[in-house]
Amino acid sequence: MVMEMLERTANRRKYMQMVDVDMLVPKDHLLRKIDQVIDFDRVYDFVEQYYSPDNGRPAVDPVVLFKIVLIQHLFGIPSLRRTVEEINVNVAYRWFLGFDLTTKVPHFSTVSYAFATRYPSEVCEKVFAWILEEAVMRGCIDASTVFIDATHVKANANRKKYTKQLAKKTARVYDEQLREEINQDRIANGKKPLKSKQEDKEKTVVKSTTDPDSGMFHKGEHKREFAYTTHVVCEKRNFILEVAVTPGNVHDSLVFDTVYDRVVERFPEIETVVADAAYKTPWICKKIIDDGRNPSMPYKCPLGKKGMFRPYEFVYDEYYNCVICPRNQVLSYTTTNRDGYRIFKSNPELCALCPDLSRCTTSKNHQKLVAKHIWADYIEQAEDFRHSQAGKESYSLRGETIERVFADAKEKHGMRYTFHRGLVRVASWVRLKFAAMNLKRLALWVFRGPIFRLFCTEFAQHSQKGCLSAV
Repeated sequence: MVMEMLERTANRRKYMQMVDVDMLVPKDHLLRKIDQVIDFDRVYDFVEQYYSPDNGRPAVDPVVLFKIVLIQHLFGIPSLRRTVEEINVNVAYRWFLGFDLTTKVPHFSTVSYAFATRYPSEVCEKVFAWILEEAVMRGCIDASTVFIDATHVKANANRKKYTKQLAKKTARVYDEQLREEINQDRIANGKKPLKSKQEDKEKTVVKSTTDPDSGMFHKGEHKREFAYTTHVVCEKRNFILEVAVTPGNVHDSLVFDTVYDRVVERFPEIETVVADAAYKTPWICKKIIDDGRNPSMPYKCPLGKKGMFRPYEFVYDEYYNCVICPRNQVLSYTTTNRDGYRIFKSNPELCALCPDLSRCTTSKNHQKLVAKHIWADYIEQAEDFRHSQAGKESYSLRGETIERVFADAKEKHGMRYTFHRGLVRVASWVRLKFAAMNLKRLALWVFRGPIFRLFCTEFAQHSQKGCLSAV
């Protein structure tokens, strides 16, 4: 009996059948939906200039190359070599590429060479923008509230192989504007304007010998490792609106201007910008508020020793330009430093007799010093919006928007680490990955139908109100 069954199974493997590849792909397969919502012929317009019509051997269809890379990112396949292996045995992948069961799949090195050498990074940017435009045209984007954050991608570099080098500090976008306002504030308070410093500030940085473009990253319980930082802006429905990639040792706030300006130029209808505490700086709050938008940011725990007076207990009096301490003593204005902070100092003779001196300062001369930034009013305006109903509603959505985008990118689409080296190649790799995520979301969103989308929107609004009322 067993031998007969084995013989029957072996014979079935040798049967010849007339097969329609289209019949073998499930009707609700993701690749079917993607193929219906977007026309891949647009790719030819992006890459036409990089091909010669009368020179060399016949090239592999560029649409096929882009589809292979999209398959890799859509299904979280770690490498192109593995992607080509999967395409060889997966009927749905072959159908998506327009191949039959016997068509030879291009070698993975051909695909890798095309994106490493033939296609510049601008092509990947155009593909990302094209898919995003398709989502906008279909009414899938709601950019009234956007969410910005950053996450790290482990670089393809040995963390033990590095050198220490001196590097110039990155100039901030607002340095010139800050300098002007500092001098205006000093002149208004009877001080001489500060002279501009010509020397360049330097700092010691850890530089990888394997991938010099990456940066050393260390946070919390994470090991010290070389990484890249991916800065992302998304909207309520988790469509990614903008992406930027920097070395892992660049702070989130330093890249904000670049990312913010790009997304605002593309979506001027933005009303609220939601960000975490890393972006709660005087300049970022000022930039958002001056543009007529609302910064939605969390409470930021003030720095200071435990048991000492908190900074908010020292009240600034704008009319008299002084600070009032918890014991109602006046701290007088002394100067405005190069960092944009107004310095207020107490009277050491009065402080020496204060019973709360130990809770106020540890200074040997019994003098309390308070620093207040010239743009501190913008921080206070951000705090006012944080306490409003709109501020609470918008910030509570971070967990299901930007944090969900990062979780999906790492768990489902293979963005925990990269095999690529160099900032340009990693940036193109990340941008194509988020383009694939947008494409996937677009296909799912379109095929759910208008009634389902309306139901999801209303349900989210009602559930959000219920959560807030419960709090």
